[in-house]
Amino acid sequence: MKTILLLSIWAVGGLAAPRSFDVVVYGCTSGAVTAAIQTKKMGKTVVMVCPERHLGGLTAGGLGWTDSGNKAVIGGLSREFYHRVWQHYAKPEAWKWQKQAEFGNKGQGTVALDQEARTMWIFEPHVAEQVYEAWVKELKIPMIRNAWLDREKGVKKQGERIVSITMLDGKSYAGKMFLDASYEGDLMAAAGVSYHVGREAVSTYGEKWAGVQTGVLHHRHHFGAVNTPISPYVVPGDLQSGVLPRISTEAPGKFGEADGKIQAYCFRMCLTKVPENRVPFAKPAGYDPKEYELLARVFEAGWRETFQKFDAIPNGKTDTNNHGPFSTDNIGRNWDYPEASYARRKAIEQEHVQYQQGWLYFIANDPRVPADVRTEMAQWGLAKDEFKGTGNWPHQMYIREARRMTGQYVMTENELLKKRATPESVGMGSYGMDSHNIQRYITPEGYVQNEGDIGVSTNGPYQISYGSIVPKRGQVANLLVPVCLSSSHIAYGSIRMEPVFMILGQSAATAAVMAIDKGLAVQDVSYAELKGRLEKDGQVLDYRAAAK
Repeated sequence: MKTILLLSIWAVGGLAAPRSFDVVVYGCTSGAVTAAIQTKKMGKTVVMVCPERHLGGLTAGGLGWTDSGNKAVIGGLSREFYHRVWQHYAKPEAWKWQKQAEFGNKGQGTVALDQEARTMWIFEPHVAEQVYEAWVKELKIPMIRNAWLDREKGVKKQGERIVSITMLDGKSYAGKMFLDASYEGDLMAAAGVSYHVGREAVSTYGEKWAGVQTGVLHHRHHFGAVNTPISPYVVPGDLQSGVLPRISTEAPGKFGEADGKIQAYCFRMCLTKVPENRVPFAKPAGYDPKEYELLARVFEAGWRETFQKFDAIPNGKTDTNNHGPFSTDNIGRNWDYPEASYARRKAIEQEHVQYQQGWLYFIANDPRVPADVRTEMAQWGLAKDEFKGTGNWPHQMYIREARRMTGQYVMTENELLKKRATPESVGMGSYGMDSHNIQRYITPEGYVQNEGDIGVSTNGPYQISYGSIVPKRGQVANLLVPVCLSSSHIAYGSIRMEPVFMILGQSAATAAVMAIDKGLAVQDVSYAELKGRLEKDGQVLDYRAAAK
């Protein structure tokens, strides 16, 4: 009756009635894809409403060297994705630029191509996108691309339930259940769900690795990795000469304190040395070599690790990631991204493109770069057969974190380190707590330093609570959030991995369908029944069971 009444109201108002589905998934990330697939497999209607034009988020956007952690806890549709990738590379024609026998078969702590398990963990971006596209087409799941939520007035609610969401183009989509599977959490925020941006204090959840972490240098992405301290000033040691670009003049904050800052973004570039498939690095518009003066000083100090994160993926290509004190991470230039307008986000993204393309051009061409490094970089280029629609540049920026819901249960380092039991597992993670740098500042001694890069092992797999993907009771009764889930900053540094998003997307969709069938709020879904269905569908909820 409520649905009929709503449609009548729309008709009287002269507006087209929204298209109606059982489940509306907002976003086209890897988690969004598995959510839509699971919904369809459970017999419900579903639509994917995507701000993006491409399926798969970072998995299809350059992150082909999968952050997999312990593969034994990757099950369900997430594991099926890697099986479908394996099926692709089992075909001889998949190896165009490189013989399969020449591929090093190296992954993160394991083999890339696991013949026994029939899975492939390392892959080219276009292959991931093709797998997702074929999978969605196979199930006849409708997709609405380039559809941007009207964040000001696009969420229509009746009480605690979302009735429909409207895009900037005026088109609306009604549903019984909604999933926000975006990297930004725009639907969650617009629906009135509690969330957080930035780092919590040590005292907030009793976490050792929370808040500002000045002096903590876990990886080699800091200036302690350079042989000599580096001055941040235009004239080294002269405070009156001004500060070099890309260094903050603000104090970093007190150790352990909260702040509103987030870890750096970048693009995971797909590069190659294969001459027939290589596009040389071009000078980007607005290029200014002064922006890279700090990098020149890093080289002058003897640093030579530029190519350590040019990780090999099939066909002579790379998944190139940040490495070192001044690399592809655009530190401190994204703090306003989570809450920013669409126009401002686009400007931030473009600044990241310009910075990173300039970084490549500088290393390949500037005479201050050591000749051996410069010569090596000039042999690389963008892969011609990747990201064809965006000038061979990744179509998805690596949004390592944005908003994080404050839901029924908050995942913290205490759960990840097994200091506290996790209730109602709906999936598992295992990657280390990995936060990239958040700021670059001037130390009291007058040198430049990075801050925020943390790498802490979880000492094995950990469970992720159902309460972390549902809003607090009393806020929204028909929304699940498998990507911007309820987590502290440092815990999210581990949970944020793409295989985990696929796991949580499937679990969220399963709960959504069960809530529809029982006429319940998502907060009231029977965990015993949910657990049974998830395990039936291959999800791994307990490592002890997976290890048997």
